[in-house]
Amino acid sequence: MSTTEAAPAPSVAVASAADPVLVAGRRAFFTYRDLGVTKGSQGRLRAQVTMARDGMTEPTGWHVHLCEGQFVYMLSGWIDLVFADRKVRLEAGDSVFIPGGTPHNETGASASFELLEFSVPAEMGTRPCDPPAGCV
Repeated sequence: MSTTEAAPAPSVAVASAADPVLVAGRRAFFTYRDLGVTKGSQGRLRAQVTMARDGMTEPTGWHVHLCEGQFVYMLSGWIDLVFADRKVRLEAGDSVFIPGGTPHNETGASASFELLEFSVPAEMGTRPCDPPAGCV
């Protein structure tokens, strides 16, 4: 007889702007605010606000994220992204979905910006990669 454990149930997660929870992130020149969704979703989803402190000091370099997908919605400011087939500038109100494993490079940003980011699952690794053919 096999015993199957049910996955923990999700719980309500509330994040207060008056008392933000700042966490370590992928880039030293950005500040990351956790929105409690990782804990509330039992690790199924991560939501955070990323803020530029003094703009990007350097491009991130070509990389991929180890996840199912990442969704970014720009709240203010702008950020430049390069993919194998296009360059995009995301400005306030713009969004992008990046499937996991998609090579990309963040090449510039406004001196200050805020973006809302979701990833599935919550645990999202980053791995450097070579630029796609024809990109530098």
